[in-house]
Amino acid sequence: MAALLTDPATTGPADAPDGVEPAPRSARAARRLTRQAENRAQTRLIVGDRRLARVAVLAVLAVLALAWLIPLLWAVVTSLKSEQAAASDASWFPADGFTPAAYVSVLTAGDVPLWMLNSTIVAVVVTAVTVMISAMAGYAISRTRFRGRRLLLALVLGSIMIPPQILIVPLFQEMLALGLVDTLAGVILPQLVAPVMVFILARFFDAVPQEILDAASVDGAGPWRVFWRIVLPLSRSILVAVAIFVFIGAWNNFLWPFIVTNDPALMTLPVGLATVKNAYGVQYAQTMASAILAALPLLVVFMMFQRRIVQGIATTGLGGQ
Repeated sequence: MAALLTDPATTGPADAPDGVEPAPRSARAARRLTRQAENRAQTRLIVGDRRLARVAVLAVLAVLALAWLIPLLWAVVTSLKSEQAAASDASWFPADGFTPAAYVSVLTAGDVPLWMLNSTIVAVVVTAVTVMISAMAGYAISRTRFRGRRLLLALVLGSIMIPPQILIVPLFQEMLALGLVDTLAGVILPQLVAPVMVFILARFFDAVPQEILDAASVDGAGPWRVFWRIVLPLSRSILVAVAIFVFIGAWNNFLWPFIVTNDPALMTLPVGLATVKNAYGVQYAQTMASAILAALPLLVVFMMFQRRIVQGIATTGLGGQ
């Protein structure tokens, strides 16, 4: 006990002046203190410095978070009930207890591992290619001057306003002409176009200081090297945020994979789980289990990159500063 009380690692530096934070003893501790300071600064920026205002705002946010969590918890509870209890017992704790039977039924009724692999391939390829194409297009629109640039930007903005459902028929005819119906390439190719991501990245690149790009050019860097070695590292946060949004959209996309694929071996997870549900009729516990299984990878990805997503959104809102 005496050694613990006198250990500098647990007690901190003894000569730290009163009211002054002791110096962190490692790079990890320094990053933790930096994150805590950033979180406190963001909290003060959102809710203000007055304690009563902070308490009121945090209470409202807690109520909203609870209201958002209740349906999710209800879905988890329902997925752990038996089919009979899910249809007849509306309590949070069923009389016959919880059971993983719905998950076992969903995982054994169809080819879920293969559908999950197909979804992973589609989402990863769509994310990687879309982010790279959107970054290059956004940088070209933002930082280069060529004839028709304003018209091209207007077309990008106009294409954002077109509902994707309108393009289903021409896209299907195009895939049919190319012989890509019922292939993963046919699922992936139409999802590579993301005008809203081009616009977001172009607006972000507008805020990159021109002096940095000019200095790199003076040092002999060409346009591609400036883009690859200077602009992309500076845009890491917004690129991660865009990648997460594209990944979520590709993973959750149901309509286009449902139309373009008929072979069960090529189905993505949402389409495959829908066929399982249809085969068994209305099964509430299995429906909730299917929804949770489909959302689980997205939850893992979001939790892994949560800080990058928030930072990217905040940076975009502040004009890249």
